[in-house]
Amino acid sequence: MVSLGEILKHPDELYPLLKLKMMARNVEKQIPRQPHWRFCYSMLRKFSKTFAFVIEQLPTELRDAVCILYLVLRALDTVEDDTSIPTDVKVPLLQAFHQHVFDKAWHFSCGTKEGKVLTDQFHHVSMAFLELGKRYQEVLEDITKRMGAGMAKFICKEVETVDDYNEYCHYVSGLVGLGLSKLFHASGAEDLAPDSLSNSMALILQKQDIIKDYYEDINETPKSRMFWPRQIWSKYVNKLEDLKYEENSVKAVQCLNEMVTNALTHVEDSLTYVSTLKDPAIFRFWAIFQIMAIGNLALCYNNIEVFRGVVKIRPGLAAKVRDRTRTMADVYGAFYDFSCMLKSKVDKNDPNATKTLSIIEGIQKAGRDSGLLNKRKSYILATEPRYRSVLVTVLLIILAIIVAQLSASRSSN
Repeated sequence: MVSLGEILKHPDELYPLLKLKMMARNVEKQIPRQPHWRFCYSMLRKFSKTFAFVIEQLPTELRDAVCILYLVLRALDTVEDDTSIPTDVKVPLLQAFHQHVFDKAWHFSCGTKEGKVLTDQFHHVSMAFLELGKRYQEVLEDITKRMGAGMAKFICKEVETVDDYNEYCHYVSGLVGLGLSKLFHASGAEDLAPDSLSNSMALILQKQDIIKDYYEDINETPKSRMFWPRQIWSKYVNKLEDLKYEENSVKAVQCLNEMVTNALTHVEDSLTYVSTLKDPAIFRFWAIFQIMAIGNLALCYNNIEVFRGVVKIRPGLAAKVRDRTRTMADVYGAFYDFSCMLKSKVDKNDPNATKTLSIIEGIQKAGRDSGLLNKRKSYILATEPRYRSVLVTVLLIILAIIVAQLSASRSSN
């Protein structure tokens, strides 16, 4: 939900928000009416409106395959995340999960909220899976099998080193990148990307999630599970949970900055991967996620609020990213803008300042060398908006409508 205060502060975000809402309604009319497909797409939106938006812009056949890939792996992730499941039950379940997608009667109750609904009614997903083309089924089965085995490995293994961290992120996200690349290739729309690029540009997505979700993950019940590598956090505190305490704020931010810097090492691969895409819908699919990732990393960097709650891009700016990302000029421009935001936050006394600034310079150089920066208007680092009379009028009309509806509702009660 976007507050009126946010709209007044960023009035240029109102149009993208309204436009996306209308697009979502139009897409709703195109979703298949069979109960199992309607369940799948409704679950997709409950888990991630952003992911749902970009998936729903894909051609129908590919859209369905990506939707099911997401839900199968989300169900697998729900099993992994549920700390109440005994290890002797969870490990074999993860290892055999790829077999259950062929069973229209199988389900397993676990998780909470949307995750519990998905696993309770997983038979809908299996039914949809069995209606996909054989070439898509083979990709989904392979990726699910590999991911389940990787997750099972880390149930009994801590993330000690940076190599462990990269391996874990490969299993839970890099394989998603490989799977999507294979689906796009199977559809005939794209050449098959090198595994190293597919893996790397998916790792930046996973790492920004691990970073920005610190507060939620460390307070998870009945038992927290964290994937910040000991090799990094042990430089700053004795226990990972110590980062959330106010007396450790300076060390916590320094640790956070090293984590962000580690994630930024994947940006070059990310830009290379996106620049090779040919299909406009697939290009937007990946470009939007990559921009959101560097945006979240820029917001998290040097930000103590990561240890107090969840930090992420505001909905209005996310709507602008989804609305205005069309070409590589937009991608380079957004990366350049967010890298400028990052650069302005680097403290020269930070232990990793030199490495961070070097990576940022590399991102900015890639943008300058592309020759595309001047072909796209900046909307991320825009100056404070001037309240044009038309915008103010529109906002006042909307506010009046909301007030009238609230008054009518109270009168009827």
